[in-house]
Amino acid sequence: MELSPLRVFTTIASERSFSRAADKLGRTQPAVSLALQRLESELGEKLLDRSAKDVMLTDAGRTVLEYARRFQNLEGEMQNAIAELRDHSAGRLTIGANESTALYLLRDIERYRGLYPKVRVQVRRSFSSRIPSEIVDGNLELGVISYEPRDERLAARVIFTDSLAFVVSPRHRLAKRKQAPISELGQETFIAHNVVSPYRDIVLRVFRERGVRLNMDIEMPTIETIRRLVEEDQGVAFLPRMCVEQEIAEKRLVAVRVPEIEVERKVYLVQPAKRAVSYAAEAFLKLVAGSPT
Repeated sequence: MELSPLRVFTTIASERSFSRAADKLGRTQPAVSLALQRLESELGEKLLDRSAKDVMLTDAGRTVLEYARRFQNLEGEMQNAIAELRDHSAGRLTIGANESTALYLLRDIERYRGLYPKVRVQVRRSFSSRIPSEIVDGNLELGVISYEPRDERLAARVIFTDSLAFVVSPRHRLAKRKQAPISELGQETFIAHNVVSPYRDIVLRVFRERGVRLNMDIEMPTIETIRRLVEEDQGVAFLPRMCVEQEIAEKRLVAVRVPEIEVERKVYLVQPAKRAVSYAAEAFLKLVAGSPT
């Protein structure tokens, strides 16, 4: 059912006159009469008693008028809700990220919340390898990953450039050193992140190419647990520098340069290449575009 005939009907009922309703709607009286006839035909009920001097509602007309007014109220609420989305006083921003890449969003989310405090922000934890397909499928609007997706349906921009840091406990034998060659790391116990990533693959490849044994006797599901174990001198680790900056500054961890593994880590914000995003996501993209990487 279209809303237009209902709007005509409620105007006739309010004005109690076809001619006054036509004037109010800016239409001809025959057009108003035709719209009402079509509505009555669709419902199979007479809505107005035309035999009286003034327009009178039938029982069916009173019932339909009640629901028609509800439709009008809902239409008004819908228009207000859309207006709020446009001016960013409502809406939701959903971004996919894994544990480490979520950290790169903190600065921009803080700025975004300052500009649009009524927009709900949800960072949904997801495996980095799955985020591109979730965006393509429409399950996520935006995503943050540490590799450039090879999919023409996606567009990506660099929002942060980081590096991998080799970290040890302040009590570790290498803690007083500024750098250590990879050949000295063959006897170390590495605490690895058991999530597939391009940077894990790089570390594995470099150790293999150099003929150095890589002892990954401990694997953990989160960066937080890896940091804790390294702090307790249970092993060493390669971690994104941003994830350990605070611990290094507080001297709870020590970063030691490994010349053979100096890996730049680019972090990408990913969006659909052609599909439109929400007003909330569009505002976030504009904010990030104006931020230095």
